[in-house]
Amino acid sequence: MAQILDGKLVRDEILAELEPRIAALPRRPGLAVVLVGGDPASEVYVNSKIKTCASLGLVSEKILRPETTTTAELLAIIDELNGNEAIDGILVQMPVPPHIDSRQVLERIAPDKDIDGFHPVNVGRLSIGLPGPRPCTPAGVMELLRRTGIEVAGKRAVVVGRSDIVGKPMAMLLLHAHATVTICHSRTVDLAAECQRAEILVGAIGRPAFLTAEHIRPGAVVIDVGINRITERSEAAAILRNEANLLAEFDRKGKMLVGDTHPLDAMALAGAWTPVPGGVGPLTIAMLMSNTVEAAERRQGC
Repeated sequence: MAQILDGKLVRDEILAELEPRIAALPRRPGLAVVLVGGDPASEVYVNSKIKTCASLGLVSEKILRPETTTTAELLAIIDELNGNEAIDGILVQMPVPPHIDSRQVLERIAPDKDIDGFHPVNVGRLSIGLPGPRPCTPAGVMELLRRTGIEVAGKRAVVVGRSDIVGKPMAMLLLHAHATVTICHSRTVDLAAECQRAEILVGAIGRPAFLTAEHIRPGAVVIDVGINRITERSEAAAILRNEANLLAEFDRKGKMLVGDTHPLDAMALAGAWTPVPGGVGPLTIAMLMSNTVEAAERRQGC
């Protein structure tokens, strides 16, 4: 049976460590979160971030704008926040409506307030190992590995997925931690063979239960970044292989969350793994808070 890597426990450790740092600042850190449109999932994420800010004593500002907001209007909001000395971090919740130029938006955020780590300046700093904000989900994975005592140096790591948000920065952080890293994607030839070489396997491809037994090396550490909501019973039954007790839980709730790795195969084969939910997910907001506090410390000279 695989060791379960508890993201909630690590999240609580990170947040607890932030409290004395926040108390030592001359001014409480300020975070502005901008949400354009009414995407329900985005609203849930934004509210979770605002709630966590409140629990830590951070100042938060939630800026809501309608679906019809233009790129120019959103850029003007960012310009105002860039000039606001009470705001240390700016986050524009993605995805934005398709008519908005998301690249322009991300590049408009001042690099020292870019707590997502997506600005080209901060991407460059990551690539050459200079200090700066790191994308929250990959940074959370590294904290999870470190705090659970999983050695990265010298290990073979495979990252399945090459997104700018997770896959690429995840590979870079693993490389900086002295792993030997392979990035796989939709055009990788013989993906299963590549994954079987991994002592650390990171699933970040956005396809439910895609990585199965053929992809998992026995004893590997499996990090599942995916969060996929399943509402169709037939799909749930296929993933759960008609196991009655698991399907009964699905029937009770009418839905379930599953990662990019097949949960039954991960439990059977991995040496350690992050479940969905409860694995990587809780760490994303924790690292967002950490990035905000670090930005405040830099800007306040602490």
